Amino acid sequence: MCGIVGYVGPQQAAPVLVEGLTRLEYRGYDSAGVAVLNPRSSANPSRVVRAQGRVRDLEAALPARLAGTTGIGHTRWATHGEPSERNAHPHTSADGRVHVVHNGIIDNFATLRSRLADDGVELTSDTDTEVVAHLVARELATGLSLEDAVRAAVAQIVGTYALAVLDTQTPERIVVARNGSPLLLGVGDGEMFVASDPAAIVRHTSQVVLLDDGDFATVTADGFHSFTDGEERTARAAVTIDLTVEELELDGHEHFMHKEIHEQPESVERMLTGRLDDRFGTAKLAGLNLEPRDLRRFERVKVLGCGSAYYVGQLGASMIEDLARIPADAEPASEFRYRNPIIEPSTLYVVVSQSGETADTLFAVREVQRKGGTVVGLVNAVGSSIAREVDGGVYLHAGPEVAVASTKALTHMSIGFALLALTLGRVHDLSFADGRRIIAGLRAIPGQIAEILAGEEALAAAAKELSTAPSLFFVGRVRGYPVAREGAQKFKEITYRHAEAYPTSELKHGPLALISPELPSVAIIPDDDLVERNITAAQEIRARGGAVVAITHPGVELGDAATSRIEVPRNEVELDPILLTIPTQLLGYHAAVALGEDVDRPRNLAKSVTVE
Repeated sequence: MCGIVGYVGPQQAAPVLVEGLTRLEYRGYDSAGVAVLNPRSSANPSRVVRAQGRVRDLEAALPARLAGTTGIGHTRWATHGEPSERNAHPHTSADGRVHVVHNGIIDNFATLRSRLADDGVELTSDTDTEVVAHLVARELATGLSLEDAVRAAVAQIVGTYALAVLDTQTPERIVVARNGSPLLLGVGDGEMFVASDPAAIVRHTSQVVLLDDGDFATVTADGFHSFTDGEERTARAAVTIDLTVEELELDGHEHFMHKEIHEQPESVERMLTGRLDDRFGTAKLAGLNLEPRDLRRFERVKVLGCGSAYYVGQLGASMIEDLARIPADAEPASEFRYRNPIIEPSTLYVVVSQSGETADTLFAVREVQRKGGTVVGLVNAVGSSIAREVDGGVYLHAGPEVAVASTKALTHMSIGFALLALTLGRVHDLSFADGRRIIAGLRAIPGQIAEILAGEEALAAAAKELSTAPSLFFVGRVRGYPVAREGAQKFKEITYRHAEAYPTSELKHGPLALISPELPSVAIIPDDDLVERNITAAQEIRARGGAVVAITHPGVELGDAATSRIEVPRNEVELDPILLTIPTQLLGYHAAVALGEDVDRPRNLAKSVTVE
């Protein structure tokens, strides 16, 4: 959450900062600001401009001339203090010397604020971040260098942070620090960049330095040096990122969410390339760093994720049980470590994250490892914190996902689980023939997704009808229940309509009391061994005046159990949930469009949840 960008070099900093913040806006869009240093102006060595709202509001507030070649910027997702100009970053010390931007949460900020106030410091915001500016300024006043002042300030902080700090008296440098929130450096030709995400700097460089927790770095136009709190230099080297500016453009689509939904046939085909082994009827997942004999010793699988990743984890657990015939379940990573979990050496722990920076999931990884467990990751971001800390994993290769509501990456997570389930199945009791059957099903998925997307017009019409309801149910059974949960999640987060998911069989145990003509249901009704029971439940909804939009397979005879139907091509029964999820993405998208909502930037949310 929140976005950081910094620049030092020959260019004017303000345009570089604003462009970077625009590309980072999916990480937070409550407010934004920049600080630019101009040593040529003795009267005004720095300028800070902040604005509530989007980056475009900040851009409108910028003066026509904002000179300076060193600067930092920030786009905010509010934690401490309401969205407002005074709570926007950068924050400045009382003497105007220090400017700071920060991602993360300072847990002991109340104590630090109280101590500063007792010492006569006038605090001008409600944030936790402001204390950092005052702490650094105090250390500088004792004669310390900016590097040492930042280290001394950070030593007083408890919490997570990615920090970028400016000092008006050393305008040629930015000092940064990382602990628990992502931060990287961009290496240019006679210029350097700082960012919380490579998307901010991809137009300027493809060479980045990934900082680790506990790292500090000094950044100048000539380069950087990284060090620890003990002043030891760290050997951080630049790596090349596989990201282009074109991937971050709308490319003719009205919204990024729509673009990312339509990218799925091609992106899934790309993900599967080289990973299907026809010779042995299995998958090639060398990144797991686990040999067949290692996989064989696992007697259970525990999946950990947050939000949509947790729901896809439920779907993945079901695939693993179906194909590998070993117990598997999913749990919210945000709850996992707080219940003091029992970590078993015979359990394979699988964490799922689009960004690879989800704080709750990262802390779950560390909890498993601290207790000696084996943990692998399904992650989309190469070089992310989770990708670097797990024992092995599967890169999703979905490409960049800009919309806050995840679609493409979630589908890739499902495919990743199918590959993992196939791999585990083949070292247990899944036959060669069944392995080949699943491989054939996986190869069919890209074309079948394209077939679903071709019916978008009918889905848009159904979504428009659903958008008028103040509340709705999504229901499904067994394999269909995670699909229902993810469908409700998509709908509620971008339409702001209340949507709740239930196992279809649970309706009669209470929720059926809410059914009325004003409360429609989206029912997941695949053509499987529960199809008749699902149809009966839909008829119970219809008997009480509720409308039913059925997501089903061709040939399923619904009779009067549904007011409308959306058909999805059949695949193998274990893989059907992957395809059943696609229509729910379009339902949420088109309902939000019909309501005139900001599809890519839903209120109160941000893309990468890097705080607890």
